Amino acid sequence: MLRLPKFWARSLMVRAVFFTGLLTLIGTGLIAYFLVEQVTTGFYQERFDQVEAEATDELIQARNGFDAMQPVDSSEVESQVAGVLENLGGSAALPRNFVLLPLGQPEDLQVAPRHSEGFSEDIISDELREAVLTSGQDTQLWQPVGIEDDAGNTAPGVAFGIYVHLPPGEPYGLFYVYDFSSVDENVTFVFQVFLTAIAVILLMNMLIAAWITRTVVKPVSQAAEVSERIADGQLDQRLAVVGEDEIARLGLSFNRMASTLQEQITQLANLSKMQQRFVSDVSHELRTPLTTVSIAADVLHDSSEDFDPVSRRSAELLHHQVERFQALLADLLEMSRFDAGAAELVLSDVDLRALCEEVLTAALPLAEQAGGELNIVVQGEDFIAEVDRRRIDRILRNLVNNAIEHSEGQPVDVVITSSPTAVGIAVRDFGIGMTPDQVDHVFDRFWRADPARARTTGGSGLGLSIATEDTRLHQGSLDPWGQMGQGSCFRVVLPRRQGQPYRASPLALPPSYQESERRRISVDSVSLSGEVPHDRVHEQSLYQQDPKA
Repeated sequence: MLRLPKFWARSLMVRAVFFTGLLTLIGTGLIAYFLVEQVTTGFYQERFDQVEAEATDELIQARNGFDAMQPVDSSEVESQVAGVLENLGGSAALPRNFVLLPLGQPEDLQVAPRHSEGFSEDIISDELREAVLTSGQDTQLWQPVGIEDDAGNTAPGVAFGIYVHLPPGEPYGLFYVYDFSSVDENVTFVFQVFLTAIAVILLMNMLIAAWITRTVVKPVSQAAEVSERIADGQLDQRLAVVGEDEIARLGLSFNRMASTLQEQITQLANLSKMQQRFVSDVSHELRTPLTTVSIAADVLHDSSEDFDPVSRRSAELLHHQVERFQALLADLLEMSRFDAGAAELVLSDVDLRALCEEVLTAALPLAEQAGGELNIVVQGEDFIAEVDRRRIDRILRNLVNNAIEHSEGQPVDVVITSSPTAVGIAVRDFGIGMTPDQVDHVFDRFWRADPARARTTGGSGLGLSIATEDTRLHQGSLDPWGQMGQGSCFRVVLPRRQGQPYRASPLALPPSYQESERRRISVDSVSLSGEVPHDRVHEQSLYQQDPKA
Protein backbone atom coordinates (compact mmCIF):
# COMPACT_ATOMS: atom_id res chain seq x y z
CA MET A 1 0.00 0.00 0.00
CA LEU A 2 2.89 2.38 0.71
CA ARG A 3 4.23 1.87 -2.81
CA LEU A 4 0.89 2.60 -4.49
CA PRO A 5 1.13 6.45 -4.41
CA LYS A 6 4.68 6.30 -5.72
CA PHE A 7 3.68 3.84 -8.44
CA TRP A 8 0.67 6.03 -9.32
CA ALA A 9 2.85 9.15 -9.59
CA ARG A 10 5.53 7.48 -11.70
CA SER A 11 3.37 5.47 -14.15
CA LEU A 12 1.66 7.48 -16.86
CA MET A 13 0.15 4.31 -18.32
CA VAL A 14 -1.56 3.38 -15.03
CA ARG A 15 -3.10 6.85 -14.75
CA ALA A 16 -4.21 6.82 -18.40
CA VAL A 17 -5.80 3.36 -18.10
CA PHE A 18 -7.48 4.27 -14.81
CA PHE A 19 -9.02 7.49 -16.08
CA THR A 20 -10.04 5.84 -19.36
CA GLY A 21 -11.79 3.09 -17.40
CA LEU A 22 -13.39 5.59 -15.05
CA LEU A 23 -14.73 7.80 -17.85
CA THR A 24 -15.87 4.73 -19.81
CA LEU A 25 -17.65 3.38 -16.76
CA ILE A 26 -19.36 6.70 -16.08
CA GLY A 27 -20.34 7.24 -19.72
CA THR A 28 -21.60 3.73 -20.44
CA GLY A 29 -23.32 3.62 -17.04
CA LEU A 30 -25.30 6.78 -17.80
CA ILE A 31 -26.18 5.54 -21.30
CA ALA A 32 -27.16 2.11 -19.96
CA TYR A 33 -29.30 3.70 -17.23
CA PHE A 34 -31.13 5.82 -19.79
CA LEU A 35 -31.66 2.90 -22.18
CA VAL A 36 -32.82 0.55 -19.41
CA GLU A 37 -35.31 3.17 -18.26
CA GLN A 38 -36.63 3.58 -21.78
CA VAL A 39 -36.82 -0.17 -22.43
CA THR A 40 -38.48 -0.82 -19.07
CA THR A 41 -41.05 1.89 -19.68
CA GLY A 42 -41.67 0.56 -23.18
CA PHE A 43 -42.13 -3.04 -22.04
CA TYR A 44 -44.48 -2.17 -19.21
CA GLN A 45 -46.47 0.32 -21.27
CA GLU A 46 -46.92 -2.14 -24.14
CA ARG A 47 -48.08 -4.90 -21.83
CA PHE A 48 -50.33 -2.50 -19.94
CA ASP A 49 -52.01 -1.38 -23.17
CA GLN A 50 -52.61 -5.02 -24.12
CA VAL A 51 -54.08 -6.08 -20.80
CA GLU A 52 -56.13 -2.89 -20.49
CA ALA A 53 -57.79 -3.51 -23.86
CA GLU A 54 -58.50 -7.13 -23.02
CA ALA A 55 -59.71 -6.33 -19.50
CA THR A 56 -62.09 -3.70 -20.86
CA ASP A 57 -63.70 -6.14 -23.29
CA GLU A 58 -63.84 -9.02 -20.85
CA LEU A 59 -65.24 -7.00 -17.96
CA ILE A 60 -67.96 -5.44 -20.10
CA GLN A 61 -68.84 -8.87 -21.43
CA ALA A 62 -69.01 -10.25 -17.91
CA ARG A 63 -71.22 -7.39 -16.72
CA ASN A 64 -73.60 -7.93 -19.63
CA GLY A 65 -73.72 -11.63 -18.74
CA PHE A 66 -74.59 -10.81 -15.15
CA ASP A 67 -77.26 -8.34 -16.24
CA ALA A 68 -78.89 -11.00 -18.48
CA MET A 69 -79.30 -13.56 -15.69
CA GLN A 70 -82.89 -14.48 -14.65
CA PRO A 71 -82.50 -16.86 -11.75
CA VAL A 72 -85.39 -18.42 -9.84
CA ASP A 73 -83.64 -19.18 -6.53
CA SER A 74 -80.28 -18.64 -4.88
CA SER A 75 -78.79 -21.94 -6.03
CA GLU A 76 -79.60 -21.06 -9.62
CA VAL A 77 -77.94 -17.65 -9.09
CA GLU A 78 -74.77 -19.38 -7.97
CA SER A 79 -74.89 -21.66 -11.00
CA GLN A 80 -75.45 -18.84 -13.50
CA VAL A 81 -72.64 -16.70 -11.96
CA ALA A 82 -70.27 -19.64 -12.21
CA GLY A 83 -71.27 -20.13 -15.83
CA VAL A 84 -70.61 -16.50 -16.73
CA LEU A 85 -67.19 -16.61 -15.07
CA GLU A 86 -66.25 -19.89 -16.78
CA ASN A 87 -67.04 -18.43 -20.20
CA LEU A 88 -64.48 -15.66 -19.64
CA GLY A 89 -61.41 -17.65 -20.58
CA GLY A 90 -59.27 -14.79 -21.79
CA SER A 91 -56.09 -14.98 -23.93
CA ALA A 92 -53.37 -17.55 -23.35
CA ALA A 93 -50.71 -14.88 -24.07
CA LEU A 94 -52.10 -12.70 -21.28
CA PRO A 95 -52.70 -14.95 -18.24
CA ARG A 96 -54.95 -13.50 -15.60
CA ASN A 97 -56.87 -14.30 -12.44
CA PHE A 98 -60.29 -13.02 -11.40
CA VAL A 99 -61.79 -12.00 -8.11
CA LEU A 100 -65.53 -11.43 -7.50
CA LEU A 101 -66.17 -9.58 -4.25
CA PRO A 102 -69.24 -8.03 -2.67
CA LEU A 103 -68.97 -4.29 -2.16
CA GLY A 104 -70.26 -2.42 0.84
CA GLN A 105 -71.72 -4.27 3.84
CA PRO A 106 -74.47 -6.62 2.48
CA GLU A 107 -76.41 -8.54 5.12
CA ASP A 108 -77.63 -11.51 3.08
CA LEU A 109 -75.38 -12.67 0.26
CA GLN A 110 -76.83 -15.01 -2.32
CA VAL A 111 -73.48 -15.21 -4.15
CA ALA A 112 -70.34 -15.91 -2.10
CA PRO A 113 -67.00 -14.28 -3.05
CA ARG A 114 -65.25 -16.12 -5.83
CA HIS A 115 -61.67 -16.07 -7.18
CA SER A 116 -59.35 -18.12 -9.37
CA GLU A 117 -58.00 -21.33 -7.96
CA GLY A 118 -54.89 -20.80 -5.88
CA PHE A 119 -55.46 -17.05 -5.83
CA SER A 120 -56.19 -14.88 -2.81
CA GLU A 121 -58.81 -12.15 -2.73
CA ASP A 122 -56.61 -10.20 -0.29
CA ILE A 123 -54.64 -8.88 -3.23
CA ILE A 124 -57.50 -6.45 -3.95
CA SER A 125 -56.98 -3.50 -1.67
CA ASP A 126 -59.74 -1.79 0.27
CA GLU A 127 -58.90 1.40 -1.59
CA LEU A 128 -59.66 -0.20 -4.97
CA ARG A 129 -62.86 -1.79 -3.64
CA GLU A 130 -64.12 1.53 -2.33
CA ALA A 131 -63.21 3.26 -5.59
CA VAL A 132 -65.15 0.67 -7.66
CA LEU A 133 -68.20 0.98 -5.35
CA THR A 134 -68.35 4.74 -5.69
CA SER A 135 -67.49 4.93 -9.40
CA GLY A 136 -70.66 3.44 -10.82
CA GLN A 137 -71.27 0.93 -13.59
CA ASP A 138 -69.70 2.89 -16.47
CA THR A 139 -66.18 3.27 -15.04
CA GLN A 140 -63.31 0.80 -15.16
CA LEU A 141 -60.54 1.30 -12.59
CA TRP A 142 -57.06 -0.17 -12.21
CA GLN A 143 -54.32 -0.31 -9.63
CA PRO A 144 -50.77 -1.80 -9.57
CA VAL A 145 -50.45 -4.74 -7.18
CA GLY A 146 -47.78 -7.12 -5.97
CA ILE A 147 -48.41 -10.83 -6.64
CA GLU A 148 -46.69 -13.16 -4.23
CA ASP A 149 -45.81 -16.68 -5.38
CA ASP A 150 -45.39 -19.85 -3.33
CA ALA A 151 -41.71 -19.09 -2.70
CA GLY A 152 -42.57 -15.75 -1.13
CA ASN A 153 -41.27 -13.68 -4.09
CA THR A 154 -43.36 -10.71 -5.19
CA ALA A 155 -43.93 -10.03 -8.87
CA PRO A 156 -45.47 -6.88 -10.36
CA GLY A 157 -49.06 -6.95 -11.61
CA VAL A 158 -52.12 -4.83 -12.40
CA ALA A 159 -55.68 -5.23 -11.11
CA PHE A 160 -58.67 -3.95 -13.17
CA GLY A 161 -62.06 -3.61 -11.53
CA ILE A 162 -65.65 -2.87 -12.57
CA TYR A 163 -68.92 -2.44 -10.72
CA VAL A 164 -71.57 -5.19 -11.38
CA HIS A 165 -75.05 -6.10 -10.01
CA LEU A 166 -75.96 -9.60 -9.02
CA PRO A 167 -79.50 -10.71 -8.13
CA PRO A 168 -81.30 -9.50 -6.23
CA GLY A 169 -79.43 -6.22 -7.01
CA GLU A 170 -76.51 -6.51 -4.64
CA PRO A 171 -73.34 -4.50 -5.57
CA TYR A 172 -70.33 -6.57 -6.46
CA GLY A 173 -66.89 -5.84 -7.88
CA LEU A 174 -65.38 -7.98 -10.61
CA PHE A 175 -61.58 -7.75 -10.74
CA TYR A 176 -59.07 -9.09 -13.26
CA VAL A 177 -55.47 -9.37 -12.04
CA TYR A 178 -52.71 -9.64 -14.69
CA ASP A 179 -49.25 -10.95 -13.84
CA PHE A 180 -46.34 -8.83 -15.19
CA SER A 181 -43.55 -11.21 -14.08
CA SER A 182 -42.70 -12.05 -17.70
CA VAL A 183 -42.16 -8.35 -18.37
CA ASP A 184 -39.99 -8.13 -15.27
CA GLU A 185 -37.93 -11.08 -16.51
CA ASN A 186 -37.45 -9.39 -19.87
CA VAL A 187 -36.31 -6.19 -18.15
CA THR A 188 -33.87 -8.16 -15.97
CA PHE A 189 -32.49 -9.88 -19.06
CA VAL A 190 -32.02 -6.55 -20.83
CA PHE A 191 -30.31 -5.14 -17.74
CA GLN A 192 -27.92 -8.10 -17.63
CA VAL A 193 -27.17 -7.63 -21.32
CA PHE A 194 -26.34 -3.99 -20.70
CA LEU A 195 -24.11 -4.91 -17.75
CA THR A 196 -22.26 -7.41 -19.91
CA ALA A 197 -21.90 -4.81 -22.66
CA ILE A 198 -20.57 -2.27 -20.14
CA ALA A 199 -18.01 -4.77 -18.85
CA VAL A 200 -16.91 -5.67 -22.38
CA ILE A 201 -16.66 -2.01 -23.46
CA LEU A 202 -14.83 -1.11 -20.26
CA LEU A 203 -12.30 -3.90 -20.70
CA MET A 204 -11.87 -3.13 -24.39
CA ASN A 205 -11.34 0.60 -23.79
CA MET A 206 -8.86 -0.06 -20.97
CA LEU A 207 -6.90 -2.45 -23.18
CA ILE A 208 -6.93 0.08 -26.03
CA ALA A 209 -5.82 2.84 -23.64
CA ALA A 210 -3.05 0.61 -22.27
CA TRP A 211 -1.86 -0.25 -25.79
CA ILE A 212 -1.95 3.37 -27.01
CA THR A 213 -0.30 4.67 -23.84
CA ARG A 214 2.38 2.00 -24.01
CA THR A 215 2.98 2.87 -27.66
CA VAL A 216 3.50 6.51 -26.69
CA VAL A 217 5.13 6.07 -23.29
CA LYS A 218 7.64 3.38 -24.26
CA PRO A 219 9.62 5.67 -26.61
CA VAL A 220 9.41 8.44 -24.00
CA SER A 221 10.72 6.06 -21.33
CA GLN A 222 13.50 4.98 -23.64
CA ALA A 223 14.30 8.64 -24.31
CA ALA A 224 14.43 9.25 -20.54
CA GLU A 225 16.79 6.29 -20.04
CA VAL A 226 19.02 7.40 -22.91
CA SER A 227 18.99 10.96 -21.52
CA GLU A 228 20.09 9.67 -18.12
CA ARG A 229 22.92 7.67 -19.71
CA ILE A 230 23.98 10.74 -21.71
CA ALA A 231 23.87 12.78 -18.48
CA ASP A 232 26.14 10.15 -16.89
CA GLY A 233 28.69 10.75 -19.63
CA GLN A 234 27.76 8.07 -22.19
CA LEU A 235 27.49 10.57 -25.03
CA ASP A 236 27.27 7.90 -27.76
CA GLN A 237 23.85 6.66 -26.63
CA ARG A 238 21.01 7.04 -29.17
CA LEU A 239 17.33 6.12 -29.53
CA ALA A 240 16.22 3.27 -31.78
CA VAL A 241 13.92 4.80 -34.41
CA VAL A 242 11.19 2.65 -35.99
CA GLY A 243 8.68 3.88 -38.55
CA GLU A 244 7.93 7.36 -39.82
CA ASP A 245 5.23 8.61 -37.44
CA GLU A 246 5.40 11.42 -34.89
CA ILE A 247 7.25 9.23 -32.38
CA ALA A 248 9.82 8.34 -35.02
CA ARG A 249 10.31 12.00 -35.90
CA LEU A 250 10.74 12.74 -32.19
CA GLY A 251 13.39 10.03 -32.00
CA LEU A 252 15.24 11.44 -35.01
CA SER A 253 15.14 14.94 -33.52
CA PHE A 254 16.39 13.58 -30.19
CA ASN A 255 19.26 11.75 -31.89
CA ARG A 256 20.25 14.85 -33.85
CA MET A 257 20.17 16.88 -30.65
CA ALA A 258 22.27 14.25 -28.85
CA SER A 259 24.80 14.24 -31.70
CA THR A 260 25.04 18.03 -31.62
CA LEU A 261 25.46 18.01 -27.85
CA GLN A 262 28.10 15.30 -28.10
CA GLU A 263 30.09 17.36 -30.61
CA GLN A 264 29.80 20.53 -28.54
CA ILE A 265 30.59 18.77 -25.26
CA THR A 266 33.54 17.02 -26.85
CA GLN A 267 34.82 20.32 -28.18
CA LEU A 268 34.32 22.00 -24.80
CA ALA A 269 35.96 19.08 -23.00
CA ASN A 270 38.95 19.22 -25.32
CA LEU A 271 39.12 22.98 -24.89
CA SER A 272 38.83 22.62 -21.11
CA LYS A 273 41.60 20.03 -21.07
CA MET A 274 43.79 22.29 -23.16
CA GLN A 275 43.01 25.20 -20.86
CA GLN A 276 43.71 23.17 -17.74
CA ARG A 277 46.90 21.83 -19.26
CA PHE A 278 47.94 25.32 -20.24
CA VAL A 279 47.22 26.73 -16.78
CA SER A 280 49.02 23.84 -15.13
CA ASP A 281 52.04 24.09 -17.41
CA VAL A 282 52.26 27.86 -17.15
CA SER A 283 51.88 27.73 -13.37
CA HIS A 284 54.65 25.20 -13.00
CA GLU A 285 56.89 26.95 -15.53
CA LEU A 286 56.42 30.29 -13.76
CA ARG A 287 57.16 28.85 -10.37
CA THR A 288 60.96 28.75 -10.74
CA PRO A 289 61.47 32.20 -12.28
CA LEU A 290 58.95 33.68 -9.87
CA THR A 291 60.91 32.25 -6.96
CA THR A 292 64.03 33.94 -8.29
CA VAL A 293 62.16 37.24 -8.77
CA SER A 294 60.69 36.90 -5.26
CA ILE A 295 64.14 36.45 -3.72
CA ALA A 296 65.42 39.49 -5.58
CA ALA A 297 62.35 41.51 -4.53
CA ASP A 298 62.88 40.51 -0.91
CA VAL A 299 66.51 41.60 -1.08
CA LEU A 300 65.53 44.93 -2.56
CA HIS A 301 62.72 45.37 -0.01
CA ASP A 302 65.07 44.60 2.89
CA SER A 303 67.57 47.17 1.57
CA SER A 304 64.95 49.80 0.73
CA GLU A 305 65.90 51.93 3.75
CA ASP A 306 69.11 52.87 1.97
CA PHE A 307 67.31 53.95 -1.22
CA ASP A 308 66.04 57.34 -2.19
CA PRO A 309 62.23 57.82 -1.78
CA VAL A 310 61.41 56.99 -5.39
CA SER A 311 63.47 53.81 -5.40
CA ARG A 312 62.12 52.84 -1.96
CA ARG A 313 58.55 53.18 -3.22
CA SER A 314 59.37 51.13 -6.32
CA ALA A 315 60.95 48.38 -4.19
CA GLU A 316 57.83 48.22 -1.96
CA LEU A 317 55.50 48.05 -4.95
CA LEU A 318 57.63 45.32 -6.52
CA HIS A 319 57.62 43.35 -3.27
CA HIS A 320 53.82 43.48 -2.84
CA GLN A 321 53.05 42.80 -6.50
CA VAL A 322 55.34 39.76 -6.41
CA GLU A 323 53.42 38.54 -3.35
CA ARG A 324 50.14 38.98 -5.22
CA PHE A 325 51.61 37.13 -8.18
CA GLN A 326 52.66 34.30 -5.85
CA ALA A 327 49.14 34.15 -4.43
CA LEU A 328 47.65 34.00 -7.93
CA LEU A 329 50.11 31.29 -8.91
CA ALA A 330 49.24 29.33 -5.74
CA ASP A 331 45.56 29.58 -6.61
CA LEU A 332 46.14 28.41 -10.16
CA LEU A 333 48.22 25.47 -8.98
CA GLU A 334 45.54 24.53 -6.44
CA MET A 335 42.80 24.67 -9.08
CA SER A 336 44.92 22.55 -11.42
CA ARG A 337 45.19 19.94 -8.66
CA PHE A 338 41.39 20.00 -8.22
CA ASP A 339 40.87 19.64 -11.97
CA ALA A 340 43.30 16.74 -12.12
CA GLY A 341 41.65 15.04 -9.14
CA ALA A 342 44.93 15.08 -7.27
CA ALA A 343 43.71 17.00 -4.22
CA GLU A 344 43.75 14.90 -1.05
CA LEU A 345 42.75 15.43 2.55
CA VAL A 346 45.08 15.21 5.53
CA LEU A 347 42.53 14.43 8.23
CA SER A 348 42.74 15.02 11.93
CA ASP A 349 40.38 15.89 14.79
CA VAL A 350 40.10 19.68 14.88
CA ASP A 351 38.27 21.99 17.30
CA LEU A 352 36.49 24.19 14.75
CA ARG A 353 35.53 26.76 17.36
CA ALA A 354 39.18 27.37 18.24
CA LEU A 355 40.02 27.49 14.55
CA CYS A 356 37.34 30.15 13.97
CA GLU A 357 38.74 32.26 16.80
CA GLU A 358 42.27 31.99 15.35
CA VAL A 359 41.07 33.04 11.91
CA LEU A 360 39.19 36.01 13.35
CA THR A 361 42.19 37.09 15.41
CA ALA A 362 44.45 36.91 12.36
CA ALA A 363 41.97 39.09 10.44
CA LEU A 364 41.82 41.82 13.11
CA PRO A 365 44.30 44.16 11.34
CA LEU A 366 42.21 44.04 8.17
CA ALA A 367 39.01 44.68 10.16
CA GLU A 368 40.56 47.65 11.95
CA GLN A 369 41.69 49.05 8.65
CA ALA A 370 38.10 48.69 7.32
CA GLY A 371 36.69 50.32 10.47
CA GLY A 372 34.65 47.31 11.56
CA GLU A 373 34.64 44.73 14.34
CA LEU A 374 34.74 40.94 14.41
CA ASN A 375 32.42 38.85 16.58
CA ILE A 376 31.90 35.16 17.22
CA VAL A 377 28.55 33.60 18.17
CA VAL A 378 28.75 30.14 19.74
CA GLN A 379 25.58 28.07 19.84
CA GLY A 380 25.93 24.71 21.52
CA GLU A 381 29.05 22.78 22.32
CA ASP A 382 31.38 20.05 21.04
CA PHE A 383 32.73 21.35 17.74
CA ILE A 384 35.30 18.61 17.14
CA ALA A 385 35.26 17.30 13.56
CA GLU A 386 37.49 15.13 11.39
CA VAL A 387 38.78 17.61 8.78
CA ASP A 388 41.87 18.81 6.95
CA ARG A 389 42.85 21.73 9.16
CA ARG A 390 44.81 23.58 6.46
CA ARG A 391 41.91 23.52 4.00
CA ILE A 392 39.26 24.53 6.54
CA ASP A 393 41.56 27.32 7.74
CA ARG A 394 41.83 28.51 4.13
CA ILE A 395 38.03 28.40 3.66
CA LEU A 396 37.38 30.44 6.80
CA ARG A 397 40.13 33.00 6.09
CA ASN A 398 38.75 33.51 2.60
CA LEU A 399 35.18 33.98 3.81
CA VAL A 400 36.13 36.27 6.69
CA ASN A 401 38.40 38.45 4.53
CA ASN A 402 35.72 38.75 1.85
CA ALA A 403 33.13 39.66 4.48
CA ILE A 404 35.40 42.38 5.90
CA GLU A 405 36.04 43.76 2.44
CA HIS A 406 32.32 44.09 1.67
CA SER A 407 31.10 44.98 5.17
CA GLU A 408 31.29 48.76 4.63
CA GLY A 409 32.57 49.17 8.20
CA GLN A 410 29.75 47.11 9.70
CA PRO A 411 30.37 44.16 12.09
CA VAL A 412 31.27 40.74 10.75
CA ASP A 413 29.90 37.80 12.75
CA VAL A 414 31.01 34.18 12.66
CA VAL A 415 28.27 31.86 13.95
CA ILE A 416 29.12 28.26 14.84
CA THR A 417 26.74 25.51 15.93
CA SER A 418 26.65 21.73 15.81
CA SER A 419 24.47 18.65 15.65
CA PRO A 420 25.29 15.00 16.36
CA THR A 421 26.42 14.51 12.75
CA ALA A 422 27.63 17.92 11.53
CA VAL A 423 29.15 21.28 12.43
CA GLY A 424 27.86 24.45 10.79
CA ILE A 425 29.77 27.73 10.46
CA ALA A 426 28.27 30.91 8.99
CA VAL A 427 30.15 34.12 8.14
CA ARG A 428 27.67 37.00 8.21
CA ASP A 429 28.28 40.61 7.21
CA PHE A 430 25.88 43.56 7.07
CA GLY A 431 27.41 45.42 4.15
CA ILE A 432 26.31 46.02 0.59
CA GLY A 433 24.85 42.54 0.06
CA MET A 434 24.30 40.68 -3.21
CA THR A 435 21.62 40.46 -5.88
CA PRO A 436 20.10 37.04 -6.78
CA ASP A 437 22.14 37.03 -9.98
CA GLN A 438 25.33 37.64 -8.03
CA VAL A 439 24.44 34.83 -5.63
CA ASP A 440 24.12 32.47 -8.60
CA HIS A 441 27.60 33.34 -9.90
CA VAL A 442 29.50 33.92 -6.68
CA PHE A 443 31.36 30.57 -6.94
CA ASP A 444 32.33 30.96 -10.61
CA ARG A 445 36.03 31.09 -11.33
CA PHE A 446 37.54 34.58 -11.82
CA TRP A 447 34.11 36.14 -11.14
CA ARG A 448 33.79 39.35 -9.14
CA ALA A 449 30.59 41.09 -8.10
CA ASP A 450 31.99 44.50 -9.12
CA PRO A 451 35.21 44.34 -11.18
CA ALA A 452 35.56 48.14 -10.97
CA ARG A 453 35.38 48.15 -7.16
CA ALA A 454 38.56 49.13 -5.32
CA ARG A 455 39.97 46.10 -3.50
CA THR A 456 42.07 46.01 -0.38
CA THR A 457 42.92 42.34 -0.35
CA GLY A 458 43.94 41.84 -3.96
CA GLY A 459 42.99 38.29 -4.94
CA SER A 460 42.49 36.40 -8.15
CA GLY A 461 38.76 35.71 -8.17
CA LEU A 462 39.48 32.05 -7.37
CA GLY A 463 39.10 32.17 -3.60
CA LEU A 464 35.46 31.09 -3.37
CA SER A 465 35.97 28.50 -6.12
CA ILE A 466 38.81 26.97 -4.09
CA ALA A 467 36.66 27.15 -0.94
CA THR A 468 33.90 25.28 -2.77
CA GLU A 469 36.30 22.54 -3.87
CA ASP A 470 37.75 22.25 -0.37
CA THR A 471 34.25 21.89 1.08
CA ARG A 472 33.32 19.29 -1.51
CA LEU A 473 36.40 17.26 -0.62
CA HIS A 474 35.06 17.12 2.95
CA GLN A 475 31.64 15.93 1.67
CA GLY A 476 30.18 19.14 3.04
CA SER A 477 28.36 22.12 1.56
CA LEU A 478 29.04 25.82 1.06
CA ASP A 479 25.91 27.91 0.48
CA PRO A 480 25.59 31.66 -0.19
CA TRP A 481 22.87 34.15 0.76
CA GLY A 482 22.60 37.84 0.11
CA GLN A 483 20.19 40.75 -0.21
CA MET A 484 21.06 44.22 -1.36
CA GLY A 485 21.41 46.58 1.58
CA GLN A 486 21.10 43.74 4.15
CA GLY A 487 24.45 42.05 3.75
CA SER A 488 25.63 38.58 2.83
CA CYS A 489 26.17 35.25 4.49
CA PHE A 490 28.15 32.11 3.60
CA ARG A 491 27.38 28.89 5.44
CA VAL A 492 29.80 25.96 5.65
CA VAL A 493 28.44 22.61 6.84
CA LEU A 494 30.95 19.80 7.54
CA PRO A 495 30.25 16.23 8.63
CA ARG A 496 31.83 15.24 11.92
CA ARG A 497 33.25 12.07 10.41
CA GLN A 498 34.25 11.47 6.81
CA GLY A 499 32.12 8.80 5.16
CA GLN A 500 29.23 9.53 7.52
CA PRO A 501 27.05 12.14 5.77
CA TYR A 502 24.88 14.44 7.81
CA ARG A 503 21.09 14.51 7.43
CA ALA A 504 20.43 18.24 7.63
CA SER A 505 22.26 21.47 8.25
CA PRO A 506 22.41 22.43 11.94
CA LEU A 507 22.42 26.11 10.96
CA ALA A 508 19.83 28.20 9.13
CA LEU A 509 20.78 30.48 6.24
CA PRO A 510 21.05 33.26 7.26
CA PRO A 511 21.50 32.21 10.91
CA SER A 512 19.23 33.50 13.65
CA TYR A 513 20.82 34.89 16.80
CA GLN A 514 20.62 37.80 19.24
CA GLU A 515 23.11 40.64 19.50
CA SER A 516 23.65 39.66 23.11
CA GLU A 517 25.15 36.37 21.93
CA ARG A 518 28.01 38.16 20.16
CA ARG A 519 31.47 37.99 21.69
CA ARG A 520 33.85 40.51 20.24
CA ILE A 521 37.26 39.30 19.13
CA SER A 522 40.33 41.24 20.27
CA VAL A 523 44.03 40.61 20.11
CA ASP A 524 44.14 39.51 23.74
CA SER A 525 41.00 37.32 23.58
CA VAL A 526 42.65 34.43 21.77
CA SER A 527 46.16 33.05 21.84
CA LEU A 528 47.18 31.67 18.48
CA SER A 529 48.35 28.10 18.63
CA GLY A 530 50.59 28.33 15.61
CA GLU A 531 50.07 24.63 14.85
CA VAL A 532 49.78 24.98 11.08
CA PRO A 533 51.76 27.48 9.04
CA HIS A 534 49.49 29.15 6.52
CA ASP A 535 50.68 30.15 3.05
CA ARG A 536 49.62 33.70 2.24
CA VAL A 537 46.65 33.48 -0.12
CA HIS A 538 44.40 36.54 -0.39
CA GLU A 539 46.04 38.01 2.72
CA GLN A 540 48.74 40.32 1.37
CA SER A 541 47.19 43.39 2.96
CA LEU A 542 47.52 41.83 6.40
CA TYR A 543 51.28 42.10 6.02
CA GLN A 544 51.34 45.24 3.88
CA GLN A 545 52.85 48.33 5.43
CA ASP A 546 51.41 51.72 4.81
CA PRO A 547 53.76 53.43 2.34
CA LYS A 548 53.02 56.75 4.04
CA ALA A 549 54.25 55.47 7.37
